[in-house]
Amino acid sequence: MNSGPIRILGIDPGLRNTGWGLIEAAGTRLTYIDCGSIHTDAATSLAERLALIHRAIALLVESRSPAEAAVEETFVNRDPQSTLKLGQARGAALAALALMALPVAEYAANLIKKTVVGVGHAEKQQVAAMVKMLLPACRIGSPDAADALAVAICHAQHRGARARGAA
Repeated sequence: MNSGPIRILGIDPGLRNTGWGLIEAAGTRLTYIDCGSIHTDAATSLAERLALIHRAIALLVESRSPAEAAVEETFVNRDPQSTLKLGQARGAALAALALMALPVAEYAANLIKKTVVGVGHAEKQQVAAMVKMLLPACRIGSPDAADALAVAICHAQHRGARARGAA
């Protein structure tokens, strides 16, 4: 495994807003690079919205050159339609990352929260506060971007164990 700094792209998928966060990890040291959200218009077709997410993530990978990516897994909520749409947005993100030849890890929301906050059922505000503490230079513009940075932080903490498990 590479011991130098590694650039990690975290993705928090959503059909309306897909958050992304880019960090650099060197051992236990984390450095904020950038973050943002990909917004889609509910007035456009599902296919157009998924294509926008796909294109935007591909452009991010092309312009920011991450070495690895991590995506939050879909959680099943009470509304099956919402879960299905979330899964489709997640699929567009995963396809974009895979087509850009990036190694992609997937993490459950509870593991991300437990890694970043210490509690698996933390509130969004707690996650954002810990992200700001771990990445003091970060400028978070949306809750989705904060969640995406949390995904990247989680991957930075777990990637060594994942690599050892795959070997």
